[in-house]
Amino acid sequence: MNNQNKEKIGVKFATLIGLIVALMIPMIMIEDLISERSNMQKQVQQEIAKSSSAQQRLVGPFIYVEYERDIEREHTVNVIKESTFLLPEKLQLNSALDTFEKYRSIYKATLYHSKNSISGAFKTSELHILKDHRVKSASLVFGISDIRGIGLDSIVNIAGEQAKILPGTGVKRLKEGVHVPLDITHLFASSELSFSADLHLQGMEKLAISPLGRETRVTMHANWPHPSFVGAYLPLTSNINGEGFSANWQASYFSTNMQSTFESCVLRSDCADLTERTIGVELVDPVDHYLKSHRAVNYALMVILLVVASFFLLELVRDEPIHPVQYGFVGLALAIFYLLLISLSEHLGFGLAYVISSFAATGLLGWYVSGVLKSGVMGAYFFAGLIILYALLYGMLGAEDYALLMGSLMCFIVLSLLMILTRKINWYGSAKSNKTPQQQVSGNQINDI
Repeated sequence: MNNQNKEKIGVKFATLIGLIVALMIPMIMIEDLISERSNMQKQVQQEIAKSSSAQQRLVGPFIYVEYERDIEREHTVNVIKESTFLLPEKLQLNSALDTFEKYRSIYKATLYHSKNSISGAFKTSELHILKDHRVKSASLVFGISDIRGIGLDSIVNIAGEQAKILPGTGVKRLKEGVHVPLDITHLFASSELSFSADLHLQGMEKLAISPLGRETRVTMHANWPHPSFVGAYLPLTSNINGEGFSANWQASYFSTNMQSTFESCVLRSDCADLTERTIGVELVDPVDHYLKSHRAVNYALMVILLVVASFFLLELVRDEPIHPVQYGFVGLALAIFYLLLISLSEHLGFGLAYVISSFAATGLLGWYVSGVLKSGVMGAYFFAGLIILYALLYGMLGAEDYALLMGSLMCFIVLSLLMILTRKINWYGSAKSNKTPQQQVSGNQINDI
């Protein structure tokens, strides 16, 4: 055994381990930079929401009635002001979303225009018990979480006739929205009240609907290919393709317990359950460039290990020493790739930025390796290997559902290749021994003695 070679390889290996650990420092700084830029985009989206319209939640329609009744106590009559509500017997809502993007500087937010066709009927006979009390007002109410998003062309029809829409709801716990005054006499004279409405809403990223009807049916479609169905109820059917999506929901008061939930909110100011029990969709971009950059940085250690290990193997195979400073330059070039990626992706999109950054990094490394090893062929091989590695990495970054599986398989395959390529290397000396097989056997016998 050659003690000098053994010590030399051991020192080099320890040096490379320290170098790899040191290279994690710029990677951590780059990851913090990505988080900072991502948070800045969220702040810009919030600012756009403040100046435009935020996420929308539609609660309604429902009938809200305020009345007075007399209570006699100790020969005095006290007037009590009370309120009640009536939820629709049937509620049908068809929503069509048209998405668009709004930019501020280099950041953007996804907004939508929604055309909501709403129809249904109330069983007004349940309100006839109020005839003995003094009914002060009755109105058809639509709760809208951000009233700034309502369109001027919205209309409401009551019993087939167009009604006047007024701002506000008159409900303490659902202040944002609109209402339509109802004729109390007509309300008590009929047993059913039909309605229809065309509400045009603008919102950002999310649209949620409270299923208030005893029987609620919701249909929604949009030109957005990445929906995330949110709320307490998943769609019965959905169709998602590259051009958009469509979905259908159905709910009943058996599954929603909406009567008790709505009463807790409107009459007792406990609206937590009402907020959660919604039907809706969130328009998300599951693989935006900040998310992809985060994923890329997660694989940075693997890429650095592979490249440094390849460099180390080339040093052993060619029996030519490579200085740790040269290893450091290679590692820094790999780190700069991620900095180029995040900066270019903000202006060019992730795909084009990845291509430019990967070719810049691999081209630089291929040219540098050819100079270090004094071999243009080895530099070309190194360049080709890195291109394949970055191509595989790009496939993993774009995979929404199979990223972990692809990453695990890639790590296993790369480890297998390294083990196959290094299984005959003499780690106590050089990869290519100048001794004959007989000399090697004799040497081993001497060492055994």
